[in-house]
Amino acid sequence: MNKLHVITPVKDSIDSTMETVRAVMASRIDVPFTYTVYNDFSTPENTARLRAAAEEYGFRLVNLEELTSHPSPNYLLVLQTARREALADDAGLLIVESDVTVRPWTLQALFDGAAAREDCGIAASVTIDDRGSINYPYVHARGSENRAFVTRKHCSFCCSLLTPELMRRFDFGELDPSKNWFDVTISHEAAARGLKNYLFTDLPVVHHPHASRPWKQLKYTNPLKYYWLKYTRGLDKI
Repeated sequence: MNKLHVITPVKDSIDSTMETVRAVMASRIDVPFTYTVYNDFSTPENTARLRAAAEEYGFRLVNLEELTSHPSPNYLLVLQTARREALADDAGLLIVESDVTVRPWTLQALFDGAAAREDCGIAASVTIDDRGSINYPYVHARGSENRAFVTRKHCSFCCSLLTPELMRRFDFGELDPSKNWFDVTISHEAAARGLKNYLFTDLPVVHHPHASRPWKQLKYTNPLKYYWLKYTRGLDKI
């Protein structure tokens, strides 16, 4: 691993996405990196904003409507495409979701942390709220601040680096196309293939849970409606 491919999948939620983009592009990083935003069928207005932002900040924009007619979410296509490109470039694949704000040193520190551990499959930053408290999806890590450790729980893809060794050992073509999200599966597959997943609670990133998928806020405000939508419309399959 001698470089990074950083990606952000986007479905509307443009205001939070712009925070993500600005933070990534302001990173203090020594290792060569590329940054790609995958636009997953955002509205025409938001797609136009992404195009303008790509010109302003210099990231690569991939509009998935040009690659597939499959309705959003297209996380599987994003992961398969990004894996192929990262392996061809001997690069780690760092996913930064569109409701996450990295710190200036996050990208380089995750790269260094993963590179220093030969058995690393996934290197994940813990997530915090605006007050600095560890929040969803890493509430279980409270009390384990300011260190890095092997976790048996899955790593969320809020801000996670997938190493080339993991991507060589596990072909994302094996992922279940009936699902929407794959962090749980890939975390388990990393362990099954002899690798370890590390959670870095000393490299926190700010996370506004579900800002990229507002309907999921119903899980907390109206759980009956959330689960009704989840099961009747087949949403949010993990």
